[in-house]
Amino acid sequence: MWTTKKKILYILYRLTAAWLPISQRSLIAKKLRVFWARTIVRKCGKDVNIEKNAVFGPLLEIGNRSGVGISCEIYGAVSIGENVMMGPEVVVYTSSHRYDRTDIPMGEQGFDDMRPVCIGNDVWIGRRAMIMPGVKIGNGCIIGAAAVVTKDIPDYGVAVGVPARVIKSRLDNAVNVKSETDAP
Repeated sequence: MWTTKKKILYILYRLTAAWLPISQRSLIAKKLRVFWARTIVRKCGKDVNIEKNAVFGPLLEIGNRSGVGISCEIYGAVSIGENVMMGPEVVVYTSSHRYDRTDIPMGEQGFDDMRPVCIGNDVWIGRRAMIMPGVKIGNGCIIGAAAVVTKDIPDYGVAVGVPARVIKSRLDNAVNVKSETDAP
């Protein structure tokens, strides 16, 4: 969780590295953001990319060769696998406002318990997608731009829309590449 040290490090990140140029324009900016992220998050793999103005917390786990896009917001316990591509402005929530009582305003009811989000390996998440609390996105999935993911997505599913629904499986279009040794 947030220790005093992590809070200070996060404030320093937000005041400095978060505002550096995007990674395509500056390798130094990319390295500085990853340096700061390693001091804040629970787990940070190799060759990770944290883009400009990304928001995240100490419960984030991110695997090798994965990226957090420009201006993304990742709140709470989120596990991101390896080789995950995340477009700009993606938002990942792990809790929501309570609304079960009608005798007091919703803004005064607090929050639900945190429900972790798990994003598998080799996933592509399009621009402005929203991933809601407790969702598991399987390996090899594609989440369309502006989709709102409210339910689990099975491995290799392609999900689009509001709310997101699986429209096909990537396995249906899989290309089997034969090696030269497989030739007759």
